[in-house]
Amino acid sequence: MKPAGPLTILRSLLFVLWMYGSMMIVGFAVIWLLLMPRSWTRAVYRFWLWLVFGGLKIICGQSYEVRGRENLPEGGALIASRHESMMETQAFWQILDDPAIILKKELAWLPVFGWFAVKLENIVVDRGAAAKALRKMLRDARERAEAGRQILIFPEGTRMKPDQFDALKPGVAGLYGAMNVPCVPVALDSGDYWAGKGIIRRPGKAVIQFLEPIAPGLSRDDFMKLLQSRIETGTRALRANRT
Repeated sequence: MKPAGPLTILRSLLFVLWMYGSMMIVGFAVIWLLLMPRSWTRAVYRFWLWLVFGGLKIICGQSYEVRGRENLPEGGALIASRHESMMETQAFWQILDDPAIILKKELAWLPVFGWFAVKLENIVVDRGAAAKALRKMLRDARERAEAGRQILIFPEGTRMKPDQFDALKPGVAGLYGAMNVPCVPVALDSGDYWAGKGIIRRPGKAVIQFLEPIAPGLSRDDFMKLLQSRIETGTRALRANRT
């Protein structure tokens, strides 16, 4: 990938200021919503995302499209997504009706973002607590799925570079076995446009693609192999078909 030019850097910087500036302004303006019903907070969060992605398109010429919506089941499901940037972390709250995202405990302590993430009843995981954290994650995920929400996890555990692939973390297998719902793999190419690290936002249209669901009931090993294969194959295909 070519280094970003001066104009791209300038636009990226302006967008970062727009994104975090709007988060602080909107967040502190409606901080009282943390005491109100969750549905109110969700509406304001979606409004902020509208500002974010509107600014992204206008300032940086960047957007995203969604493919494979027909692969999303009704009601509770496990969504296992490729992770390359912050874009998809935010975009899923526009794409899905009411997701519960598996988040690192550290993110819950962030000003404004963390407060609203907890209020929206995402699932916060303390990775340092090992088995205890896993049991809590499974319990929370079952509760959210029984309420009809879709559980979103990034099974790679961290943001990957566009050409980087690694073994999936075992937490997704625990969720799959405990929830007894379909698992929908997700391929994407957001890292080509929204840098996983740093401020660079390149013009273009990222793709977020829901792949064929994996039915419940597979063994742990079979599930992990199939999930890894679908995510990697789908992600590579997005880039191969684009070029």
